[in-house]
Amino acid sequence: MLSTRGSTPTSGARGTARPATTNPHPPDNRNHPHRIAIVGGGPGGLYTAALLKRLAPDREITVYERNAPDDTFGFGVVLSDETLGGIEHADPVVYEALKAHFVRWDDIDIVHRNTRHTSGGHRFAALGRRRLLGILHDRCRDLGVDLRFRTEAPPPDRLARTHDLVVAADGVHSATREAYRDVFRPRLTPHRCRYIWLAADFAFDAFRFEIAETEHGVMQLHGYPYSPDASTVIVEMREEVWRAAGFDELDEAESTARCAKIFTEALGGRPLRSNKSAWTTFRTVVNERWSHGNVVLLGDAAHTAHFSIGSGTKLAVEDALALAACLEEQPTLPQALAAYEEERRPVVASTQRAAKASLEWFEDLARYLGQPPRQFAFNLLTRSRRVTHENLRLRDAGFTDSVEREFGCPPGTPPMFTPFRLRGLTLRNRVVVSAMDMYSATDGVPGDFHLVHLGARALGGAALVMTEMVCVSPEGRITPGCAGLYTGRQGEAWRRITDFVHADAPGTAIGVQLGHSGRKGSTRLMWEGMDEPLPDGNWPLVAPSPLPYRPGSQVPRELSRAQLTDVRQQFRGAAERAGQAGFDLIELHCAHGYLLSGFLSPLTNHRTDAYGGSLEKRLRFPLEVFDAVREVWPDERPMTVRISATDWAEGGTSAEEAVEIARAFAAHGADAIDVSTGQVVSGERPEFGRSYQTPYADRIRHEAGVPVIAVGAISSWDDVNSLILAGRTDLCALARPHLYDPHWTLHAAAEQGYDGPGAVWPAPYRAGSRPPRTGRTDAPKPRLTLHGPRQDM
Repeated sequence: MLSTRGSTPTSGARGTARPATTNPHPPDNRNHPHRIAIVGGGPGGLYTAALLKRLAPDREITVYERNAPDDTFGFGVVLSDETLGGIEHADPVVYEALKAHFVRWDDIDIVHRNTRHTSGGHRFAALGRRRLLGILHDRCRDLGVDLRFRTEAPPPDRLARTHDLVVAADGVHSATREAYRDVFRPRLTPHRCRYIWLAADFAFDAFRFEIAETEHGVMQLHGYPYSPDASTVIVEMREEVWRAAGFDELDEAESTARCAKIFTEALGGRPLRSNKSAWTTFRTVVNERWSHGNVVLLGDAAHTAHFSIGSGTKLAVEDALALAACLEEQPTLPQALAAYEEERRPVVASTQRAAKASLEWFEDLARYLGQPPRQFAFNLLTRSRRVTHENLRLRDAGFTDSVEREFGCPPGTPPMFTPFRLRGLTLRNRVVVSAMDMYSATDGVPGDFHLVHLGARALGGAALVMTEMVCVSPEGRITPGCAGLYTGRQGEAWRRITDFVHADAPGTAIGVQLGHSGRKGSTRLMWEGMDEPLPDGNWPLVAPSPLPYRPGSQVPRELSRAQLTDVRQQFRGAAERAGQAGFDLIELHCAHGYLLSGFLSPLTNHRTDAYGGSLEKRLRFPLEVFDAVREVWPDERPMTVRISATDWAEGGTSAEEAVEIARAFAAHGADAIDVSTGQVVSGERPEFGRSYQTPYADRIRHEAGVPVIAVGAISSWDDVNSLILAGRTDLCALARPHLYDPHWTLHAAAEQGYDGPGAVWPAPYRAGSRPPRTGRTDAPKPRLTLHGPRQDM
């Protein structure tokens, strides 16, 4: 539903929906689909039929639709500029017909606690769903497509035998997909909200989000115009709120009237109307394959994206464009269907990630109700991570400026360059150089490489530079190249580095991450074989339970009570050396499957004593270690804890448990939680994507009430500004961007035109604070173009 310009890439890697008329490799006529059956007469199926018939008028195309021509659910459809661009290029007739009926608007209104905030510049276009279907019906008839309404499609296997191509556009409950379930291997994931599609007989003047805090819980309205005198209205709420409010006992008319009463102010006291409207639960559809023989899935049959960010109609239309183009471009049907899936799958996956972030934001809406009003509005607008701080600034600088003022940004200061205080340490900005293992120490002693590596990043402008995981014992190393803090010589070597940072990069803090490898130790250097056991010279491993990290890994010994005491003392001793070495902050590494993480996860802790079983017991040893470190760490210096907020594996640490883990460490004195995920078990299945771990930090920040550090594929300064200003995190830790560019933070300041106390260039580098010129830009411009001989000579 909410698909806005500049925020929703639609095809290829990014950008405009592709045209469907190129043909670099003409198909072999023997493999060119001539007789085509399309199951489903929604927009995706109809537009596919029109495109394929237009490209080859001799084709025999039949559309089977079990409903009548005017039967449809919902009311209005929103399409993005990218989608419309693809339609205009592929079929100007359809585009012109749509254009004649579009309503357009720019604003989004967010109404929360009787306050309305408006953000402009979003450029929406919408029309009625019935109107859209009518336009496509007319186009198909004009082209000679056989439209069969009130007609059940023959069984898929029969269609596949009697047709060259079968397009399954039969929706989220696709019978075609179910007939070949073993091949397509669909996964349907239900979500936690109920929603209902309704309409109002007046046009909202903006895309409107309205929040109602009722005695039963939070409800929200999503509304937008689709004609000069009508609007779509979607009412949504958590399942438990829906039941508590008694909607489960109301019929369609009663539900419609009740919704109108709840949102009477948004509706101006006017009624709502329904159209076979029913409360439903959104289901995300993902298929492992999209084609089988000459049968291909399209639209909701292949994938769904939540209405709050990705319109099913928009995705289906873009599928149709891509399928038609691939059939033109590829010499055979199998190659065409493979190319179609290859092109569309990453685009759909990206949209589904954004849609998942959006739907989960609305599921957890109650979490954000206490935010300052403008920050709440900004958070809602940027919930999917598609719309960003910079994107909103381009659309509506006034709105973005008001959010920044409320947040406390000094004039001209991006959110990422506002200071943040942890105990006695004030960080000058919100950027952290994340801990990155370098595997370049000798006998645990950091050398010149570490001085240059950490020193360069300290000069690069970040507020806090973290060391790699520094091991508390020789047996606690991951590899022979890991650094340590278990000898005085190591402590002296670290002092050399902290002295450099404090002297030559004033204002930059340096922190040490203390950890023990547990069952993931005694392995080769990363570039020699990650997690591979050493060919020789292995040392024995210890862990909460005798479970190898993966097949072929060394089996660790289960730690005895006496060994637990030894390990606790090793952490304590390393912390004392860290204090003497001049570190500003300590982070306790309780993530990624290393020793302390191994105690926290039920997948790696199978103990039956006081250190295993319930979460409270699994927390016991990590908290004992934390207390031992905090006891010897100077009181004015902060201490953080890195955790894996999910194991990305069934039966592992849950998001709910992660909140409890954070609460426990905060109660023991942790100043912030560094929220990472995974790497606990080798069979994990992470859901990678841009900023993919930040929702866990967001949840911990709001539910545990503790400052957080967000990590995980945060790659741009725009991401950092967005996350900070939305209140999803307090600090952002970046790893690979700082390997690519040690001066990432200073360059981020330069690119934003910021020159203030949050990003101070070292005196020797100030001459480089502006990008160098890359070539001549003052060449004379052409003044005259001649198109041929003049006719009047």
